[in-house]
Amino acid sequence: MGVTRVPLPAVLAIDAGNSKTDVALLGPDGSVLATGQAGGFQPPRTGVAAAVDVLAEALASAGVPAGGGAGPVAEHVSACLANADFPVEERRLADEIGRRGWGRATAVHNDTFALLRAGLPPGAEPRGVAVVCGAGINCVGMTPDGRTARFPAVGRISGDWGGGGGLAEEALWFAARAEDGRGAATELARALPARLGHHSMASLIEAMHLGGVPAARRHELAPVLFEVAAAGDPVALSLVHRQADEVVAMAVVALGRLGLLDEEVPVVLGGGVLAARHPGLDDRIAAGLAERAPHARVTVVTAPPVLGAGLLGLDALGAPAEAHGKLRAHFG
Repeated sequence: MGVTRVPLPAVLAIDAGNSKTDVALLGPDGSVLATGQAGGFQPPRTGVAAAVDVLAEALASAGVPAGGGAGPVAEHVSACLANADFPVEERRLADEIGRRGWGRATAVHNDTFALLRAGLPPGAEPRGVAVVCGAGINCVGMTPDGRTARFPAVGRISGDWGGGGGLAEEALWFAARAEDGRGAATELARALPARLGHHSMASLIEAMHLGGVPAARRHELAPVLFEVAAAGDPVALSLVHRQADEVVAMAVVALGRLGLLDEEVPVVLGGGVLAARHPGLDDRIAAGLAERAPHARVTVVTAPPVLGAGLLGLDALGAPAEAHGKLRAHFG
């Protein structure tokens, strides 16, 4: 008697960000068979192999064996990864994931492409721009003929400003100067240390310098900035406005590079900072785009980014529209 081959799941979708990693195993009909999660994906800090080990941890949390010669996990691996900012990084990551044998084919994209794919209307061609503002900030654009617009997005050396981490650093800078008299007064000087259990900026600065505040807790400070700005604090509000202007600038430049400024085209926004829908930030972005890219149709994606990775995987396999719809419905 012959051996009956059990069909593999269709797609292993991976979204790996600086702070967390999500995976979803998909059937050919777009059904979600399993999900898992692990920590942050940071190959510049840990090295490629150790970073991909985090993806394996996420698979293990989903109950999916991913090592020791277990064989392919899915027909296609669709991995949308933070820190895949240059083609050489995409190749190295694809090689390492391919070496693990998780799929019969592997595609690696920067994680911003997952946001763009998730934000496009069902059945729409791949035309538009996405700006992600989460821990950091990045932007990509693409057209149906395969052209893309990208930024290095590796921090201040590539001209980036903002994101949750950057906003926290800026807020701390202004708060420190407000408390010691070098800068303008701002409520941030009280609110930031209070959020982390300190009575003053001096106390918080000392604790941060000596390692008494885990680095991950700095991300708690960006929401404080928006709270203080919403109450009318001029210093905090200036930072929120600058972040909005950065989002607009990236979107407009990407649209211009692709020749899309005069066309009605989606501009997809996502990431923790933008998905939080802060009115002061939203309104400034809307006004800036209305002035500089009046044909842009703005969409904010709040669904998990692994949705976009899954849709890209289904695209690669030529899955029917019904499968895409079923996956979208699952992630809401």
